[in-house]
Amino acid sequence: QVQLLESGGGLVQPGGSLRLSCAASGSMYYMAWYRQTPGKQRELVAGITSAGRTNYVDSVKGRFTISRDNANNTVYLQMNSLKPEDTAVYYCYSIRLGINYWGQGTQVTVSS
Repeated sequence: QVQLLESGGGLVQPGGSLRLSCAASGSMYYMAWYRQTPGKQRELVAGITSAGRTNYVDSVKGRFTISRDNANNTVYLQMNSLKPEDTAVYYCYSIRLGINYWGQGTQVTVSS
C-alpha cells in the first residue's frame, strides 16, 4: 500500500507563488499533480518520471515547475505567477503495478 502525503496549499494573491510537496511512502517511477474544481473533471497539471522527464498541461507551461527528490520519494510543484483560474484542489498522484494512488488533496486559492 502506497501513501501520498501532500502539503503546501493555501491562499495567495494573483501573481504570487506557492510550492506543493508530496511525500510517497515508497519509491515510485511516475508521480504527478492533478487539480479539480467543483463540477469539473480532475485534470493533469504536471508529471515527472524518476529519470526527470516532465510533462505539463499547456495552461501552466512557463509558470509551474515539477521536480522530485528521488532519495526522499518526494515530488514538488513550484507554482509561480498564479492566476485565479489556478484555484482548485490539487492532488498528488502515482501508480504502481497498475494501481492508482492519490493524496488527500490540498486547496490552492488564488484571490485578492
